[in-house]
Amino acid sequence: MYYGIEPDFWIRFFLLLAAILLLLISFHALMRKWLRVERSKLFSYNHVNAKHKKIDWILRITTIIMILLFTPVVMMTGINNLNFFINPSSILIIFIIVSEIVRTVMERKYAKNPNAYKVTLSQLIFLCLLLLTLYTTNFWGLI
Repeated sequence: MYYGIEPDFWIRFFLLLAAILLLLISFHALMRKWLRVERSKLFSYNHVNAKHKKIDWILRITTIIMILLFTPVVMMTGINNLNFFINPSSILIIFIIVSEIVRTVMERKYAKNPNAYKVTLSQLIFLCLLLLTLYTTNFWGLI
C-alpha cells in the first residue's frame, strides 16, 4: 500500500496531459482546415469586437471573485462536502463553457468569416465530450 502518490504517477499524468493536448490541437487543426477558417495567433485571445471584450472581462472578473469567495469555504469544509457549483474546478469549467458560448454567439453575429463560429462551437462540443469521458472513465484509467 502506498501513502501519497504512486511511483509512476507523474509518468501517467504527463501521458494523459500529452494525449489531451494532442487531441485538442488535432481537432482544432482539422476543423479549421475543413471549414476554411484562418489560424489565430498562438496564446492570444482575439475578441470579435468591443462588446465581446467587455462581456468577456465581466465573466473573468466574476469567475475570479467567485473563486476567491468560495476558497475559504473549501478550506474549512473540505472538497468532499461541497455542492457542485461551489467547487473551484466546477467554477472554472463553467467559466470556460460560458466564455466559449459567448464567443460563438459573437462570432455568429459579427465575425467576417461565416464559418468561424462553427469551429468554436465544434471545439466546445468536443471539449465537453472530452471532459465527460475523462470524468466518467476515471481519466481513462490513468490516474
